[in-house]
Amino acid sequence: MAAGETRAGRASGITGFLALQRSTVGLLTMVVLVDMGERMAERFLPVYILALGGGALAIGLLQAMDNLLSALYSFPGGYLSDRIGAKRSLAIFNLAAIAGFALAILIPAWQAVLAGAVLFISWSALSLPATMSLIYRVLPKNKRTMGVSMHSLVRRIPMALGPLIGGFCISAWGEREGVRIAFAVALGMAVVALFLQQWMVAADGPGAKSISSSSRNPLRLWRFMNPGLKQLLVSDILIRFCEQIPYAFVVIWCMKTLTHPVTAVQFGVLTTIEMATAVLVYIPVAYLADRSTKKPFVLVTFGFFTLFPLALLYSRSIGWLIGAFILRGLKEFGEPTRKSLILDMCPDSCKAGMFGLYYLVRDVVVSLAAFGGALLWEISPRTNLVTAFVFGVVGTAVFAVFGRDIPAVDAGLASRRD
Repeated sequence: MAAGETRAGRASGITGFLALQRSTVGLLTMVVLVDMGERMAERFLPVYILALGGGALAIGLLQAMDNLLSALYSFPGGYLSDRIGAKRSLAIFNLAAIAGFALAILIPAWQAVLAGAVLFISWSALSLPATMSLIYRVLPKNKRTMGVSMHSLVRRIPMALGPLIGGFCISAWGEREGVRIAFAVALGMAVVALFLQQWMVAADGPGAKSISSSSRNPLRLWRFMNPGLKQLLVSDILIRFCEQIPYAFVVIWCMKTLTHPVTAVQFGVLTTIEMATAVLVYIPVAYLADRSTKKPFVLVTFGFFTLFPLALLYSRSIGWLIGAFILRGLKEFGEPTRKSLILDMCPDSCKAGMFGLYYLVRDVVVSLAAFGGALLWEISPRTNLVTAFVFGVVGTAVFAVFGRDIPAVDAGLASRRD
């Protein structure tokens, strides 16, 4: 009996440390299932579109639509969460993804695939504000960064496994039927996720749906944005320019530009190293950030973003590239902490809506970086990477000087909640 009680206490301690409770487990399970389905099929959509008779323009339209919708969906996703509650809005987003998968399955035409993609391809952007708001609502203050970190961590599971399962479907059943089967599996996962989310996630309380009339208009809502949040947004935009200017050309640098280029397999290994590094830092950093001020962790993260283009520029072999991609993985060092800081600065009356507005403004502005990066690459790869580094230096300096913080949680209170 004593041994059983010890094991139960141990389990309770681990789940408490990782901010795992019924609602967060249900939420994380939903994220894994829906994201897994999306990644299984979405990574192979260009191949599927070609197999259905679409051309390069259709693929380009798909990519442009993905980037645009990822930016534009953030605010309505947050507004709806504030309006009807996170649990109900997540159910609606899941139903939209299910409808998109069904459309792609039932009508084997590239036009139908594009129409379905409108419903499922930006599920992550649409649901992120509601997800963050729910984590903020169900967890105590000293566990919110850990909750956001667990969300970031479990999202790496479908990123790693989804394309593998989708690739198996294609190798087993061909490009057309294989992707349709992947869509069918994705639909089934989304249905299971919907039921689990409704069963496990706590109902929205009375305060979860409080929203002011001004929250309906992004321009009006902007007036309520905390000055500290606006300063973080400016720094974040500059840092994302640093990331996005070379983003599409990293693989070209590694496989085509270097004197001794890497193979596709080696580049895959580098990506795995980056992802593994990110996963390893999430939990320890979240533990420290929940018991300290958040600004130092965000500042260090911005530093890692800044150093990657410079490290890439001076990498001339696979050994140096490994170090550069470890550095790239470390950019996740304080990313969950940054999201937690955003939530801390959002008004309680429209937390998800303000979170969505932040991402709407950031992603719309940063979408210009991809085009600018191409122009800079045409001048020279060095120009591209150095310009990205300069944006990073400016963004980090702006946040170091003007960035605000949230006071640390009282140590005694934190220990009592644990």
